Amino acid sequence: MTAYIGEILTLLLMSFALGMDAFSIGIGMGMFQLRLKQIFYIGLTVGFFHVWMPLLGIIAGRFLSETFGTIAGYAGGGLLIILGLQMFFSSFKKESDSIVTPVGIGVILFALSVSLDSFSVGLTLGIYGARTVAALVCFGVAATTLTWIALLIGRKVQGYLGTYSEALGGSILLAFGIKLLLPI
Repeated sequence: MTAYIGEILTLLLMSFALGMDAFSIGIGMGMFQLRLKQIFYIGLTVGFFHVWMPLLGIIAGRFLSETFGTIAGYAGGGLLIILGLQMFFSSFKKESDSIVTPVGIGVILFALSVSLDSFSVGLTLGIYGARTVAALVCFGVAATTLTWIALLIGRKVQGYLGTYSEALGGSILLAFGIKLLLPI
């Protein structure tokens, strides 16, 4: 019983750490003038990806862990840079024909970029035989909740920053993308 409680606490801490990626980036995304319905949908989408990516990682197994750990970081960084640059440059245009926005494919790209690291964690959990259902529930709930909180905070901050909020949000996404690409 003590081992079970210890495993659950570890999974909760891991899910919180993985969800913080979505939280920090979600603040920037929340500055995109989102409606509450969009915030709800984005949070669920991020939570969905934070369930499926570790599940795929758990299934993939031990022999892929080193390869995908590096690739996941680079792919996530690249996606965030694309989102950040598009958001930054679209803030200077008066037109609303942006390529990537936090709707449709933009939500998928955002959710994928913040959940790629959970794939690598899933590989590790698969190696050590963690309780799959418990891990997936923890990851999904933490990511969804933290994303909702971040998007709501970003929405509030956006109101104070006016027209510069989209440029700031894009800069935040760009900075996190660069951080993922640079070995520190």
